[in-house]
Amino acid sequence: MEDLRDRLEERSETLASHVGDFVENSLGKAVEQPIFLAPFLEGSPEPMTWYSVPLSTGCSGDGSEYHIYVKVGTLNRLCVFFSGGGVAWNEYTAARPVTGGKMAAGLPNYYWNNLRPVTQIMNINVGITDLFSETNPFRDWCFVVITYSTGDLHVGDGEFEYEAVDGSRQTLHFHGYRNFLSAMEVGKRLFPEPESLLIAGNSAGAFAVSALAGEVAQGFYPNCGDVTLLSDSGQLLYKDWRRTARDIWRSPEWIWQPVNSDNITLCWFRELYHTYGRRFRYLYSTSIHDYLLSAYYSDVTFKRYRTDAEVQEAFFHQTVEMVHELKAIDPEFGIYLNDWHIPLVTKGGSVHTTVREVYFTTLSQDGVTQAQWLADAVAGRVYDVGLSLIDTPKGADYHFTST
Repeated sequence: MEDLRDRLEERSETLASHVGDFVENSLGKAVEQPIFLAPFLEGSPEPMTWYSVPLSTGCSGDGSEYHIYVKVGTLNRLCVFFSGGGVAWNEYTAARPVTGGKMAAGLPNYYWNNLRPVTQIMNINVGITDLFSETNPFRDWCFVVITYSTGDLHVGDGEFEYEAVDGSRQTLHFHGYRNFLSAMEVGKRLFPEPESLLIAGNSAGAFAVSALAGEVAQGFYPNCGDVTLLSDSGQLLYKDWRRTARDIWRSPEWIWQPVNSDNITLCWFRELYHTYGRRFRYLYSTSIHDYLLSAYYSDVTFKRYRTDAEVQEAFFHQTVEMVHELKAIDPEFGIYLNDWHIPLVTKGGSVHTTVREVYFTTLSQDGVTQAQWLADAVAGRVYDVGLSLIDTPKGADYHFTST
């Protein structure tokens, strides 16, 4: 009976994997149509148009090409956005990049290792990068979207050899930091002196905000005095972050040196505040039972890549501690919490990231969308939303707004 159940589960995973790969391939082919695919930037960009900019010095994790996205807005305000897309922290995770099939089957898949047509959907024209929605308060801003396909939280600077699932020896190019520098050179050329600067990121990009915001502001825009930071869903406790950043990703010393606890985001934010203080407005957002980050936490802690009520509750308590620690860094640290659930998708937990999702402008917590909260913050009105959720494990219901 047990053998039969195992065979049925295996067949179910295989079917789901085939369906997932089919969906990804279909979406990729649709995006490849000229009407949808962002054109390569040649010459001067037209306003309110997304462009793809290939970087000759850039490199994805699997060694393939690398590009970023840029948009000239109607305002002299710039958002530098760090994209998310998972993380690899050892040989096992390096050998298991994301595919549509693995995601559909619930199989371990840890990071995107290249940029393919379907990844455009993740990077532009959604949430804060949406060109078409008049409810998006950042629609008219200029953008540099630093895409992510290296598994190193945008801070890697070396090569890593690993054994692939098929037994072959492969090299993962942890070039996130190099890609970042090349991307910012493009950004500086296109947007030399913005009046306002928003440095934001979701998921893996949320970690990068705390690590690299200082270099963006001081290294590329030292004359901009109006700078806001948003880290959206950057929490993953792991006791070996320092060793990973130093020995696996080969990050520069100034990046791994401040990492001295299992919360790498807190370490980087503490260092950032120690160096720059109130030069920046600091913001952090997350859902309190994040189904995806809790699955990663389960893997790094229990070697089980899955989410369930137990690890989601652990994530909740970690979030409570995270908020308290951020407020200890700066009592004016702006916080946005939610507990939004989407049946089937969030697997009993809550959503993963908001800023570059359709619910950036459509879902609200305590009557405030994240879009409104962020727009208020960049205008100098920093406040908290959803702190009542961490006073009770059950959280609160969300509702749609009529924005």
